[in-house]
Amino acid sequence: MESRSIYREFYLKLIFATSLFVVILSFIFFEYSRVSFYDNLQDNLLFQAKQIEKGYIRFDKFQNVVSHSQIIELSTSKKIDNFKFSKFVNKNRAFIKIEFPMHDGATLEITKDITLEKDILYSVIIKNFFALAIPGFILMIIYSLVVSKSLLKPIIGINKKLSNMDENSLSQVDTKGLPQEFLTLATSINSLTNRIGTYLKFKKELYIGIAHELKTPLAVMKLKNELMLKKPREISQYEDAIKLTIKEIDGMNIMISSILDIGRTEGAQFEQPKNIDLVEFIKYKTNDYNMLASKKSIIIKFSSNVSSFQLLIQETLFNQILQNFVQNAIKFTPNGKTIKIKFKKIENKIVLSVIDEGIGINENIDVFAPFKKLGKENGVGLGLYLAKIASDALNAKISIKNREDGKSGAIARLELNL
Repeated sequence: MESRSIYREFYLKLIFATSLFVVILSFIFFEYSRVSFYDNLQDNLLFQAKQIEKGYIRFDKFQNVVSHSQIIELSTSKKIDNFKFSKFVNKNRAFIKIEFPMHDGATLEITKDITLEKDILYSVIIKNFFALAIPGFILMIIYSLVVSKSLLKPIIGINKKLSNMDENSLSQVDTKGLPQEFLTLATSINSLTNRIGTYLKFKKELYIGIAHELKTPLAVMKLKNELMLKKPREISQYEDAIKLTIKEIDGMNIMISSILDIGRTEGAQFEQPKNIDLVEFIKYKTNDYNMLASKKSIIIKFSSNVSSFQLLIQETLFNQILQNFVQNAIKFTPNGKTIKIKFKKIENKIVLSVIDEGIGINENIDVFAPFKKLGKENGVGLGLYLAKIASDALNAKISIKNREDGKSGAIARLELNL
């Protein structure tokens, strides 16, 4: 199947449109010239008839002057109330005729031979038309090609930029000088390349981190077991080695589960969206989180500026973000403190905030990168990475910053444009 060319289609359509415009304009010009030609002849004949009727020009004198190109007759048998014109052709010659009522009841008839004038008119129009049409058509083709090239230049530039991109050169499309109609496209492409760049960066860090996190416990177990095999040991020493191995295996299982969660989160991007009441959904989840937080005597409070809010959304992805925010807040909040979950509907977006009273974060660290651990709490460091994957799939923005109200703690925030 032959590929289509936008450039070719555009300039062909432009040539067709301008050609049609020229043809219509030429037809209008021709009709205007023809009508003006006959109007002038009719006005001239009418003026002559009125002059004869008033006696300013004697019939015999007028007849002698113009008899070589027109015929003047008086008819007493024909009675008319008003003057009228007619056109006819006789023996390949064109004539125009006026019938004019005289004051004595007679009818004045002036018949003028307009063959020469008509031939000149049509000859001039046709000659001028071709004299202008051929150069005009050539200029029109050049104009169409130049305009097509200039209008399609931004698309060609963007296309060239994209065709030269790979994972090692995700450069941005320069929006300076772009027409307004292409700004949205360029901005979307830049946003997409940013997301792809971040994704590739995190993927590389993820693979490196997985290799490191799995290699370390394997090396520890191998070294411990090799030492145990060098000479006979006490039973308690063998038990300690086995316990260490089991502990390292448990840690590896946790990490593998987190890695599997990444696959499930990425797979959830293709989940069918559901229409759920987010306020009721968060209320229900808050009750579950309170049971988890009760081990540290932490109270979780939920508030919303709307009583309900229905939204078509991928539930698994939204829950992944909410769950990660709350679990981190519980992990880093001291015993007996409070965690607040706030849901707000603000104009054309919703904002979910989880506010804790913990130690806060180092804002110079990219906390959403894989294996970035905060504080001294246990964990693999993949939770926020999972939340980032989920937020990207929802076209949402997430952030974690320290509180600005003078209290210690952090605010995890999700913004979703409706």
